[in-house]
Amino acid sequence: MPDLVTTAKRSEIMRAVKSADTGPEIAVRKMLHRLGYRYRLHRRDLPGTPDIVFPGRRKVVFVHGCFWHGHLCRYGRLPRSKIEYWQPKIEANRKRDVRKLRELRRAGWEALVVWQCELKHETRVVQKLVSFLGPSGRRV
Repeated sequence: MPDLVTTAKRSEIMRAVKSADTGPEIAVRKMLHRLGYRYRLHRRDLPGTPDIVFPGRRKVVFVHGCFWHGHLCRYGRLPRSKIEYWQPKIEANRKRDVRKLRELRRAGWEALVVWQCELKHETRVVQKLVSFLGPSGRRV
């Protein structure tokens, strides 16, 4: 199946795809802040440059887009065009993710992955985050 846009247009579209401060990432950050958690962003000194970092807890949260990280959900499906391009690219992302999670674990950090598709159920995501992070320390 041929691409419906020119190569130049496709390049422009792909350049506009953000890797930080994405909509799903901001949604998770707002949840965490509302719950009273405080965090750091995008620590480049840690493997994988985690999206959200809790230095005192030695815990990190990655917010993964289902397509880009090859999640096995309906949003993670490969496109029907240029499969020879996309399949190795997404597979390389998945392998890198596993490698970086292993490096973090070896360095004494715990990691949690929140998938973009999970954000449709905010209550479940909040439970997952609180279960992973423990009490926020917020005074009630």
